[in-house]
Amino acid sequence: MGYALKAVPEPQAILRAWMPFKQLIGVTSVHTEEDYAQAQATINALLVEIGDNESHPLADVLDYLADQVRAYEDENFHIPEAKPSDVLHFLMEQHGLKQDDLADCAPQGRISEILNGNRSISKEIAKRLARRFHVSIDVFL
Repeated sequence: MGYALKAVPEPQAILRAWMPFKQLIGVTSVHTEEDYAQAQATINALLVEIGDNESHPLADVLDYLADQVRAYEDENFHIPEAKPSDVLHFLMEQHGLKQDDLADCAPQGRISEILNGNRSISKEIAKRLARRFHVSIDVFL
């Protein structure tokens, strides 16, 4: 099955678009702690702007930076395997949160069921929790 590809821009045209973008963002790949901190700060600003709107024009930038951060974390941070409910409990404890503080993610009863191990975390709730705690959705699935 053939695909109709768009014309590929000349490398110099890509460079003319990339350099101002890179200068504005401050980081486009994450190789150091400084890059990591800058990318995290930019991600946080984008999350405030974008919210839950996955069709927002900046969503692709957010996804790109999140992929860069994830690759850096995978290479530099060892995260032990844990059940999603344990991860949620840990993050709530670290942030000093109670179940009703997560009403923006799920009803209190649902959070209680998840924490007690009586219910798994749905993909939608995992997305909300990942945004809330600024972590990868994978830790909740």
